[in-house]
Amino acid sequence: MTTPEGQGAPLLELRNVTKQFGGGYFSNRGPTVALDNVSFSIPEDQPSITAIAGESGSGKTTLARMLLGIAFPTAGNVLYRGKDLRKVKGSERREFRREVQPIFQDPFESYNPFYKIDHVLTTPARNFKVGSGKADIKRKVSEALETVGLQPSETLGRYPHQLSGGQRQRVMVARALLLKPKIILADEPVSMVDASLRATILDSIRTLNRDLGISVIYITHDLTTAYQISDNIIVLYRGSVVEAGSVENVIKNPRHPYTQLLVQSIPQPDPKKRWGELPIQGDADHAAAGPGCKFADRCPHVMEICNQQAPPLYETEPNRVVNCFLYKAAPVAVSNNVAGIFVAPTTESKRSLAPPASSSMAR
Repeated sequence: MTTPEGQGAPLLELRNVTKQFGGGYFSNRGPTVALDNVSFSIPEDQPSITAIAGESGSGKTTLARMLLGIAFPTAGNVLYRGKDLRKVKGSERREFRREVQPIFQDPFESYNPFYKIDHVLTTPARNFKVGSGKADIKRKVSEALETVGLQPSETLGRYPHQLSGGQRQRVMVARALLLKPKIILADEPVSMVDASLRATILDSIRTLNRDLGISVIYITHDLTTAYQISDNIIVLYRGSVVEAGSVENVIKNPRHPYTQLLVQSIPQPDPKKRWGELPIQGDADHAAAGPGCKFADRCPHVMEICNQQAPPLYETEPNRVVNCFLYKAAPVAVSNNVAGIFVAPTTESKRSLAPPASSSMAR
């Protein structure tokens, strides 16, 4: 229980959040459940990088929109310092906007092509009173650009179309950094740039976390980059958490059949391996889910109970929860707030781009 001022509360929290779309009186179909009873919190005193992973339609971007206050839940609460985000107004709302910064998937859509790059940096700096004057703002803008590996003299004064995709995305990272946020929500930040630039952008994100103590929510469908930069991972399927824990454990030894299939689908440099033969059927249509496990129609290990009821989160081992009846001998997790099982960030060196090819699979 938190105090009225939010002391002791997580910085940002989803509490039993469900988000539905459609399903109105004139709809021929039931509502689409984008998020289903998801609980997740971000502590202020333990900056980490948490990956939210899953295929298209799993609810990743909806979760980000909830955390940013762009959309509100159908049921449950989004809390900022212990206070419902719907009730955060005035100066408190302004502080929320400063502390929780987004980096969107397509950097070009974040720019007005009629303005130079300077505009996207100096405008928020003025609005949030970063710096005491033009000279101070220019100095802080230059520092932010240098932090993400850009030269101010080669970046400022140009129009968006005069920069590469990687440069435009790094400017957006610098923009977020300029406001000294507590959390950065990066929604597929490297999916629109080529492979040669991904490492540079991901390294900039790691620097923000490691050197500046900024928590990062890294939303992606790419498990290789999630493995490279994250401390923890949440795997979503049809709006539900199917597995969560340290990224090292989840990727090297996936427990849930869906996570196993995702890891198996990661391309490995093996000329003898043939693609497109994974034992997975159906699609991720939210409306296809019945009363049982949402993955039952695609699962290679489906059992009778899977079609009858939805499994709870089982704590299969320390710092790991799995939403699957294969592990019903394990204790049910005390809380569905998956952040409670995450491991603390480490200072280990950056991982390789791809997880080990010998990842073991539970059967």
